[in-house]
Amino acid sequence: MDIKKVLLLGGSGFIGTYIVNRLSQRGIEVTVPTRRRERTKALIIQPGVDMPEADIHCEQTLTELMRGHDAVINLVGVLHSRDVKFPYSHDFAEAHVELPKKIIAACQAAGIRRLVHMSALKADPKAPSEYLASKGDGEAIVRAAQGKLDVTIFRPSVVFGLGDSFLSLFAKALKAAPVFPLGFGQARFQPVWAADVADAFVASLGDVDTYGQAYDLVGPKIYTLRELVEYTASLCDSKARIIALSEGWAYLQAGLMWLAPKPLMSPDNLRSMQVDSVCEGNCQPPADWRPTALEAVAPTYIAMRTPKGKLDSFRYRAGR
Repeated sequence: MDIKKVLLLGGSGFIGTYIVNRLSQRGIEVTVPTRRRERTKALIIQPGVDMPEADIHCEQTLTELMRGHDAVINLVGVLHSRDVKFPYSHDFAEAHVELPKKIIAACQAAGIRRLVHMSALKADPKAPSEYLASKGDGEAIVRAAQGKLDVTIFRPSVVFGLGDSFLSLFAKALKAAPVFPLGFGQARFQPVWAADVADAFVASLGDVDTYGQAYDLVGPKIYTLRELVEYTASLCDSKARIIALSEGWAYLQAGLMWLAPKPLMSPDNLRSMQVDSVCEGNCQPPADWRPTALEAVAPTYIAMRTPKGKLDSFRYRAGR
């Protein structure tokens, strides 16, 4: 399938920026709807990128946006909600369940068959967190559309890279205080580089072998949360003391952070960490999946202002 124009939903976010770069580099036109165009000027300057202001939660608007495109990529996701309701609140339902329904209906109305959807590793309707449960229901809805549409689903673990809210967040906190209270330090992750995720999405667009498939996107190594924090501390030359919190204190800390205007953590995030975000046993990566090591990338953006970071960056660029 020859893909010349893509509608990218959720494209102004962290991972979306990488995908826009890849599409633009390939000469593929990309439309990135946004609520506030002035906040995403960095993407507008790239060749072939259009960023109309639009409400993508309106099915009629979605249908009109899709006309003239060859494929749709859905990256829309939320990590926090002000409400708590099980299996999940309105915010999670709207972004992860209702929107995929509207996207599928709009694709059919606009005559578009190709849909690539971002789920999450360990997404499951029966998962303990609102995030993973709603992602699981959304994934099931997209899977059920296969046949009516040509669908591919990707399920990444936690994603790192320049501009992330993961290692960069740790680095900022580690530099700001002499102590770093850490809950759920035993939780396990298999971090994947944003550029590798973007490559997988873009490569799948015209690949008929990926139709009807769901792929797990993970890095080459598994880490505990504490190991990741300690590694980040070493990169940014932080001497902060990492203090393990009990489960009760961890939930108290997350609850207080959840009250902030832009929460960095919530109790639901901790519930997600009850399920290790790793791929063991029955794992389905894309064909020829060769993920980049965390250690090859993190120094280039976490430690770039430290002497050690500069040396590591030079070594990485030299292939050493």
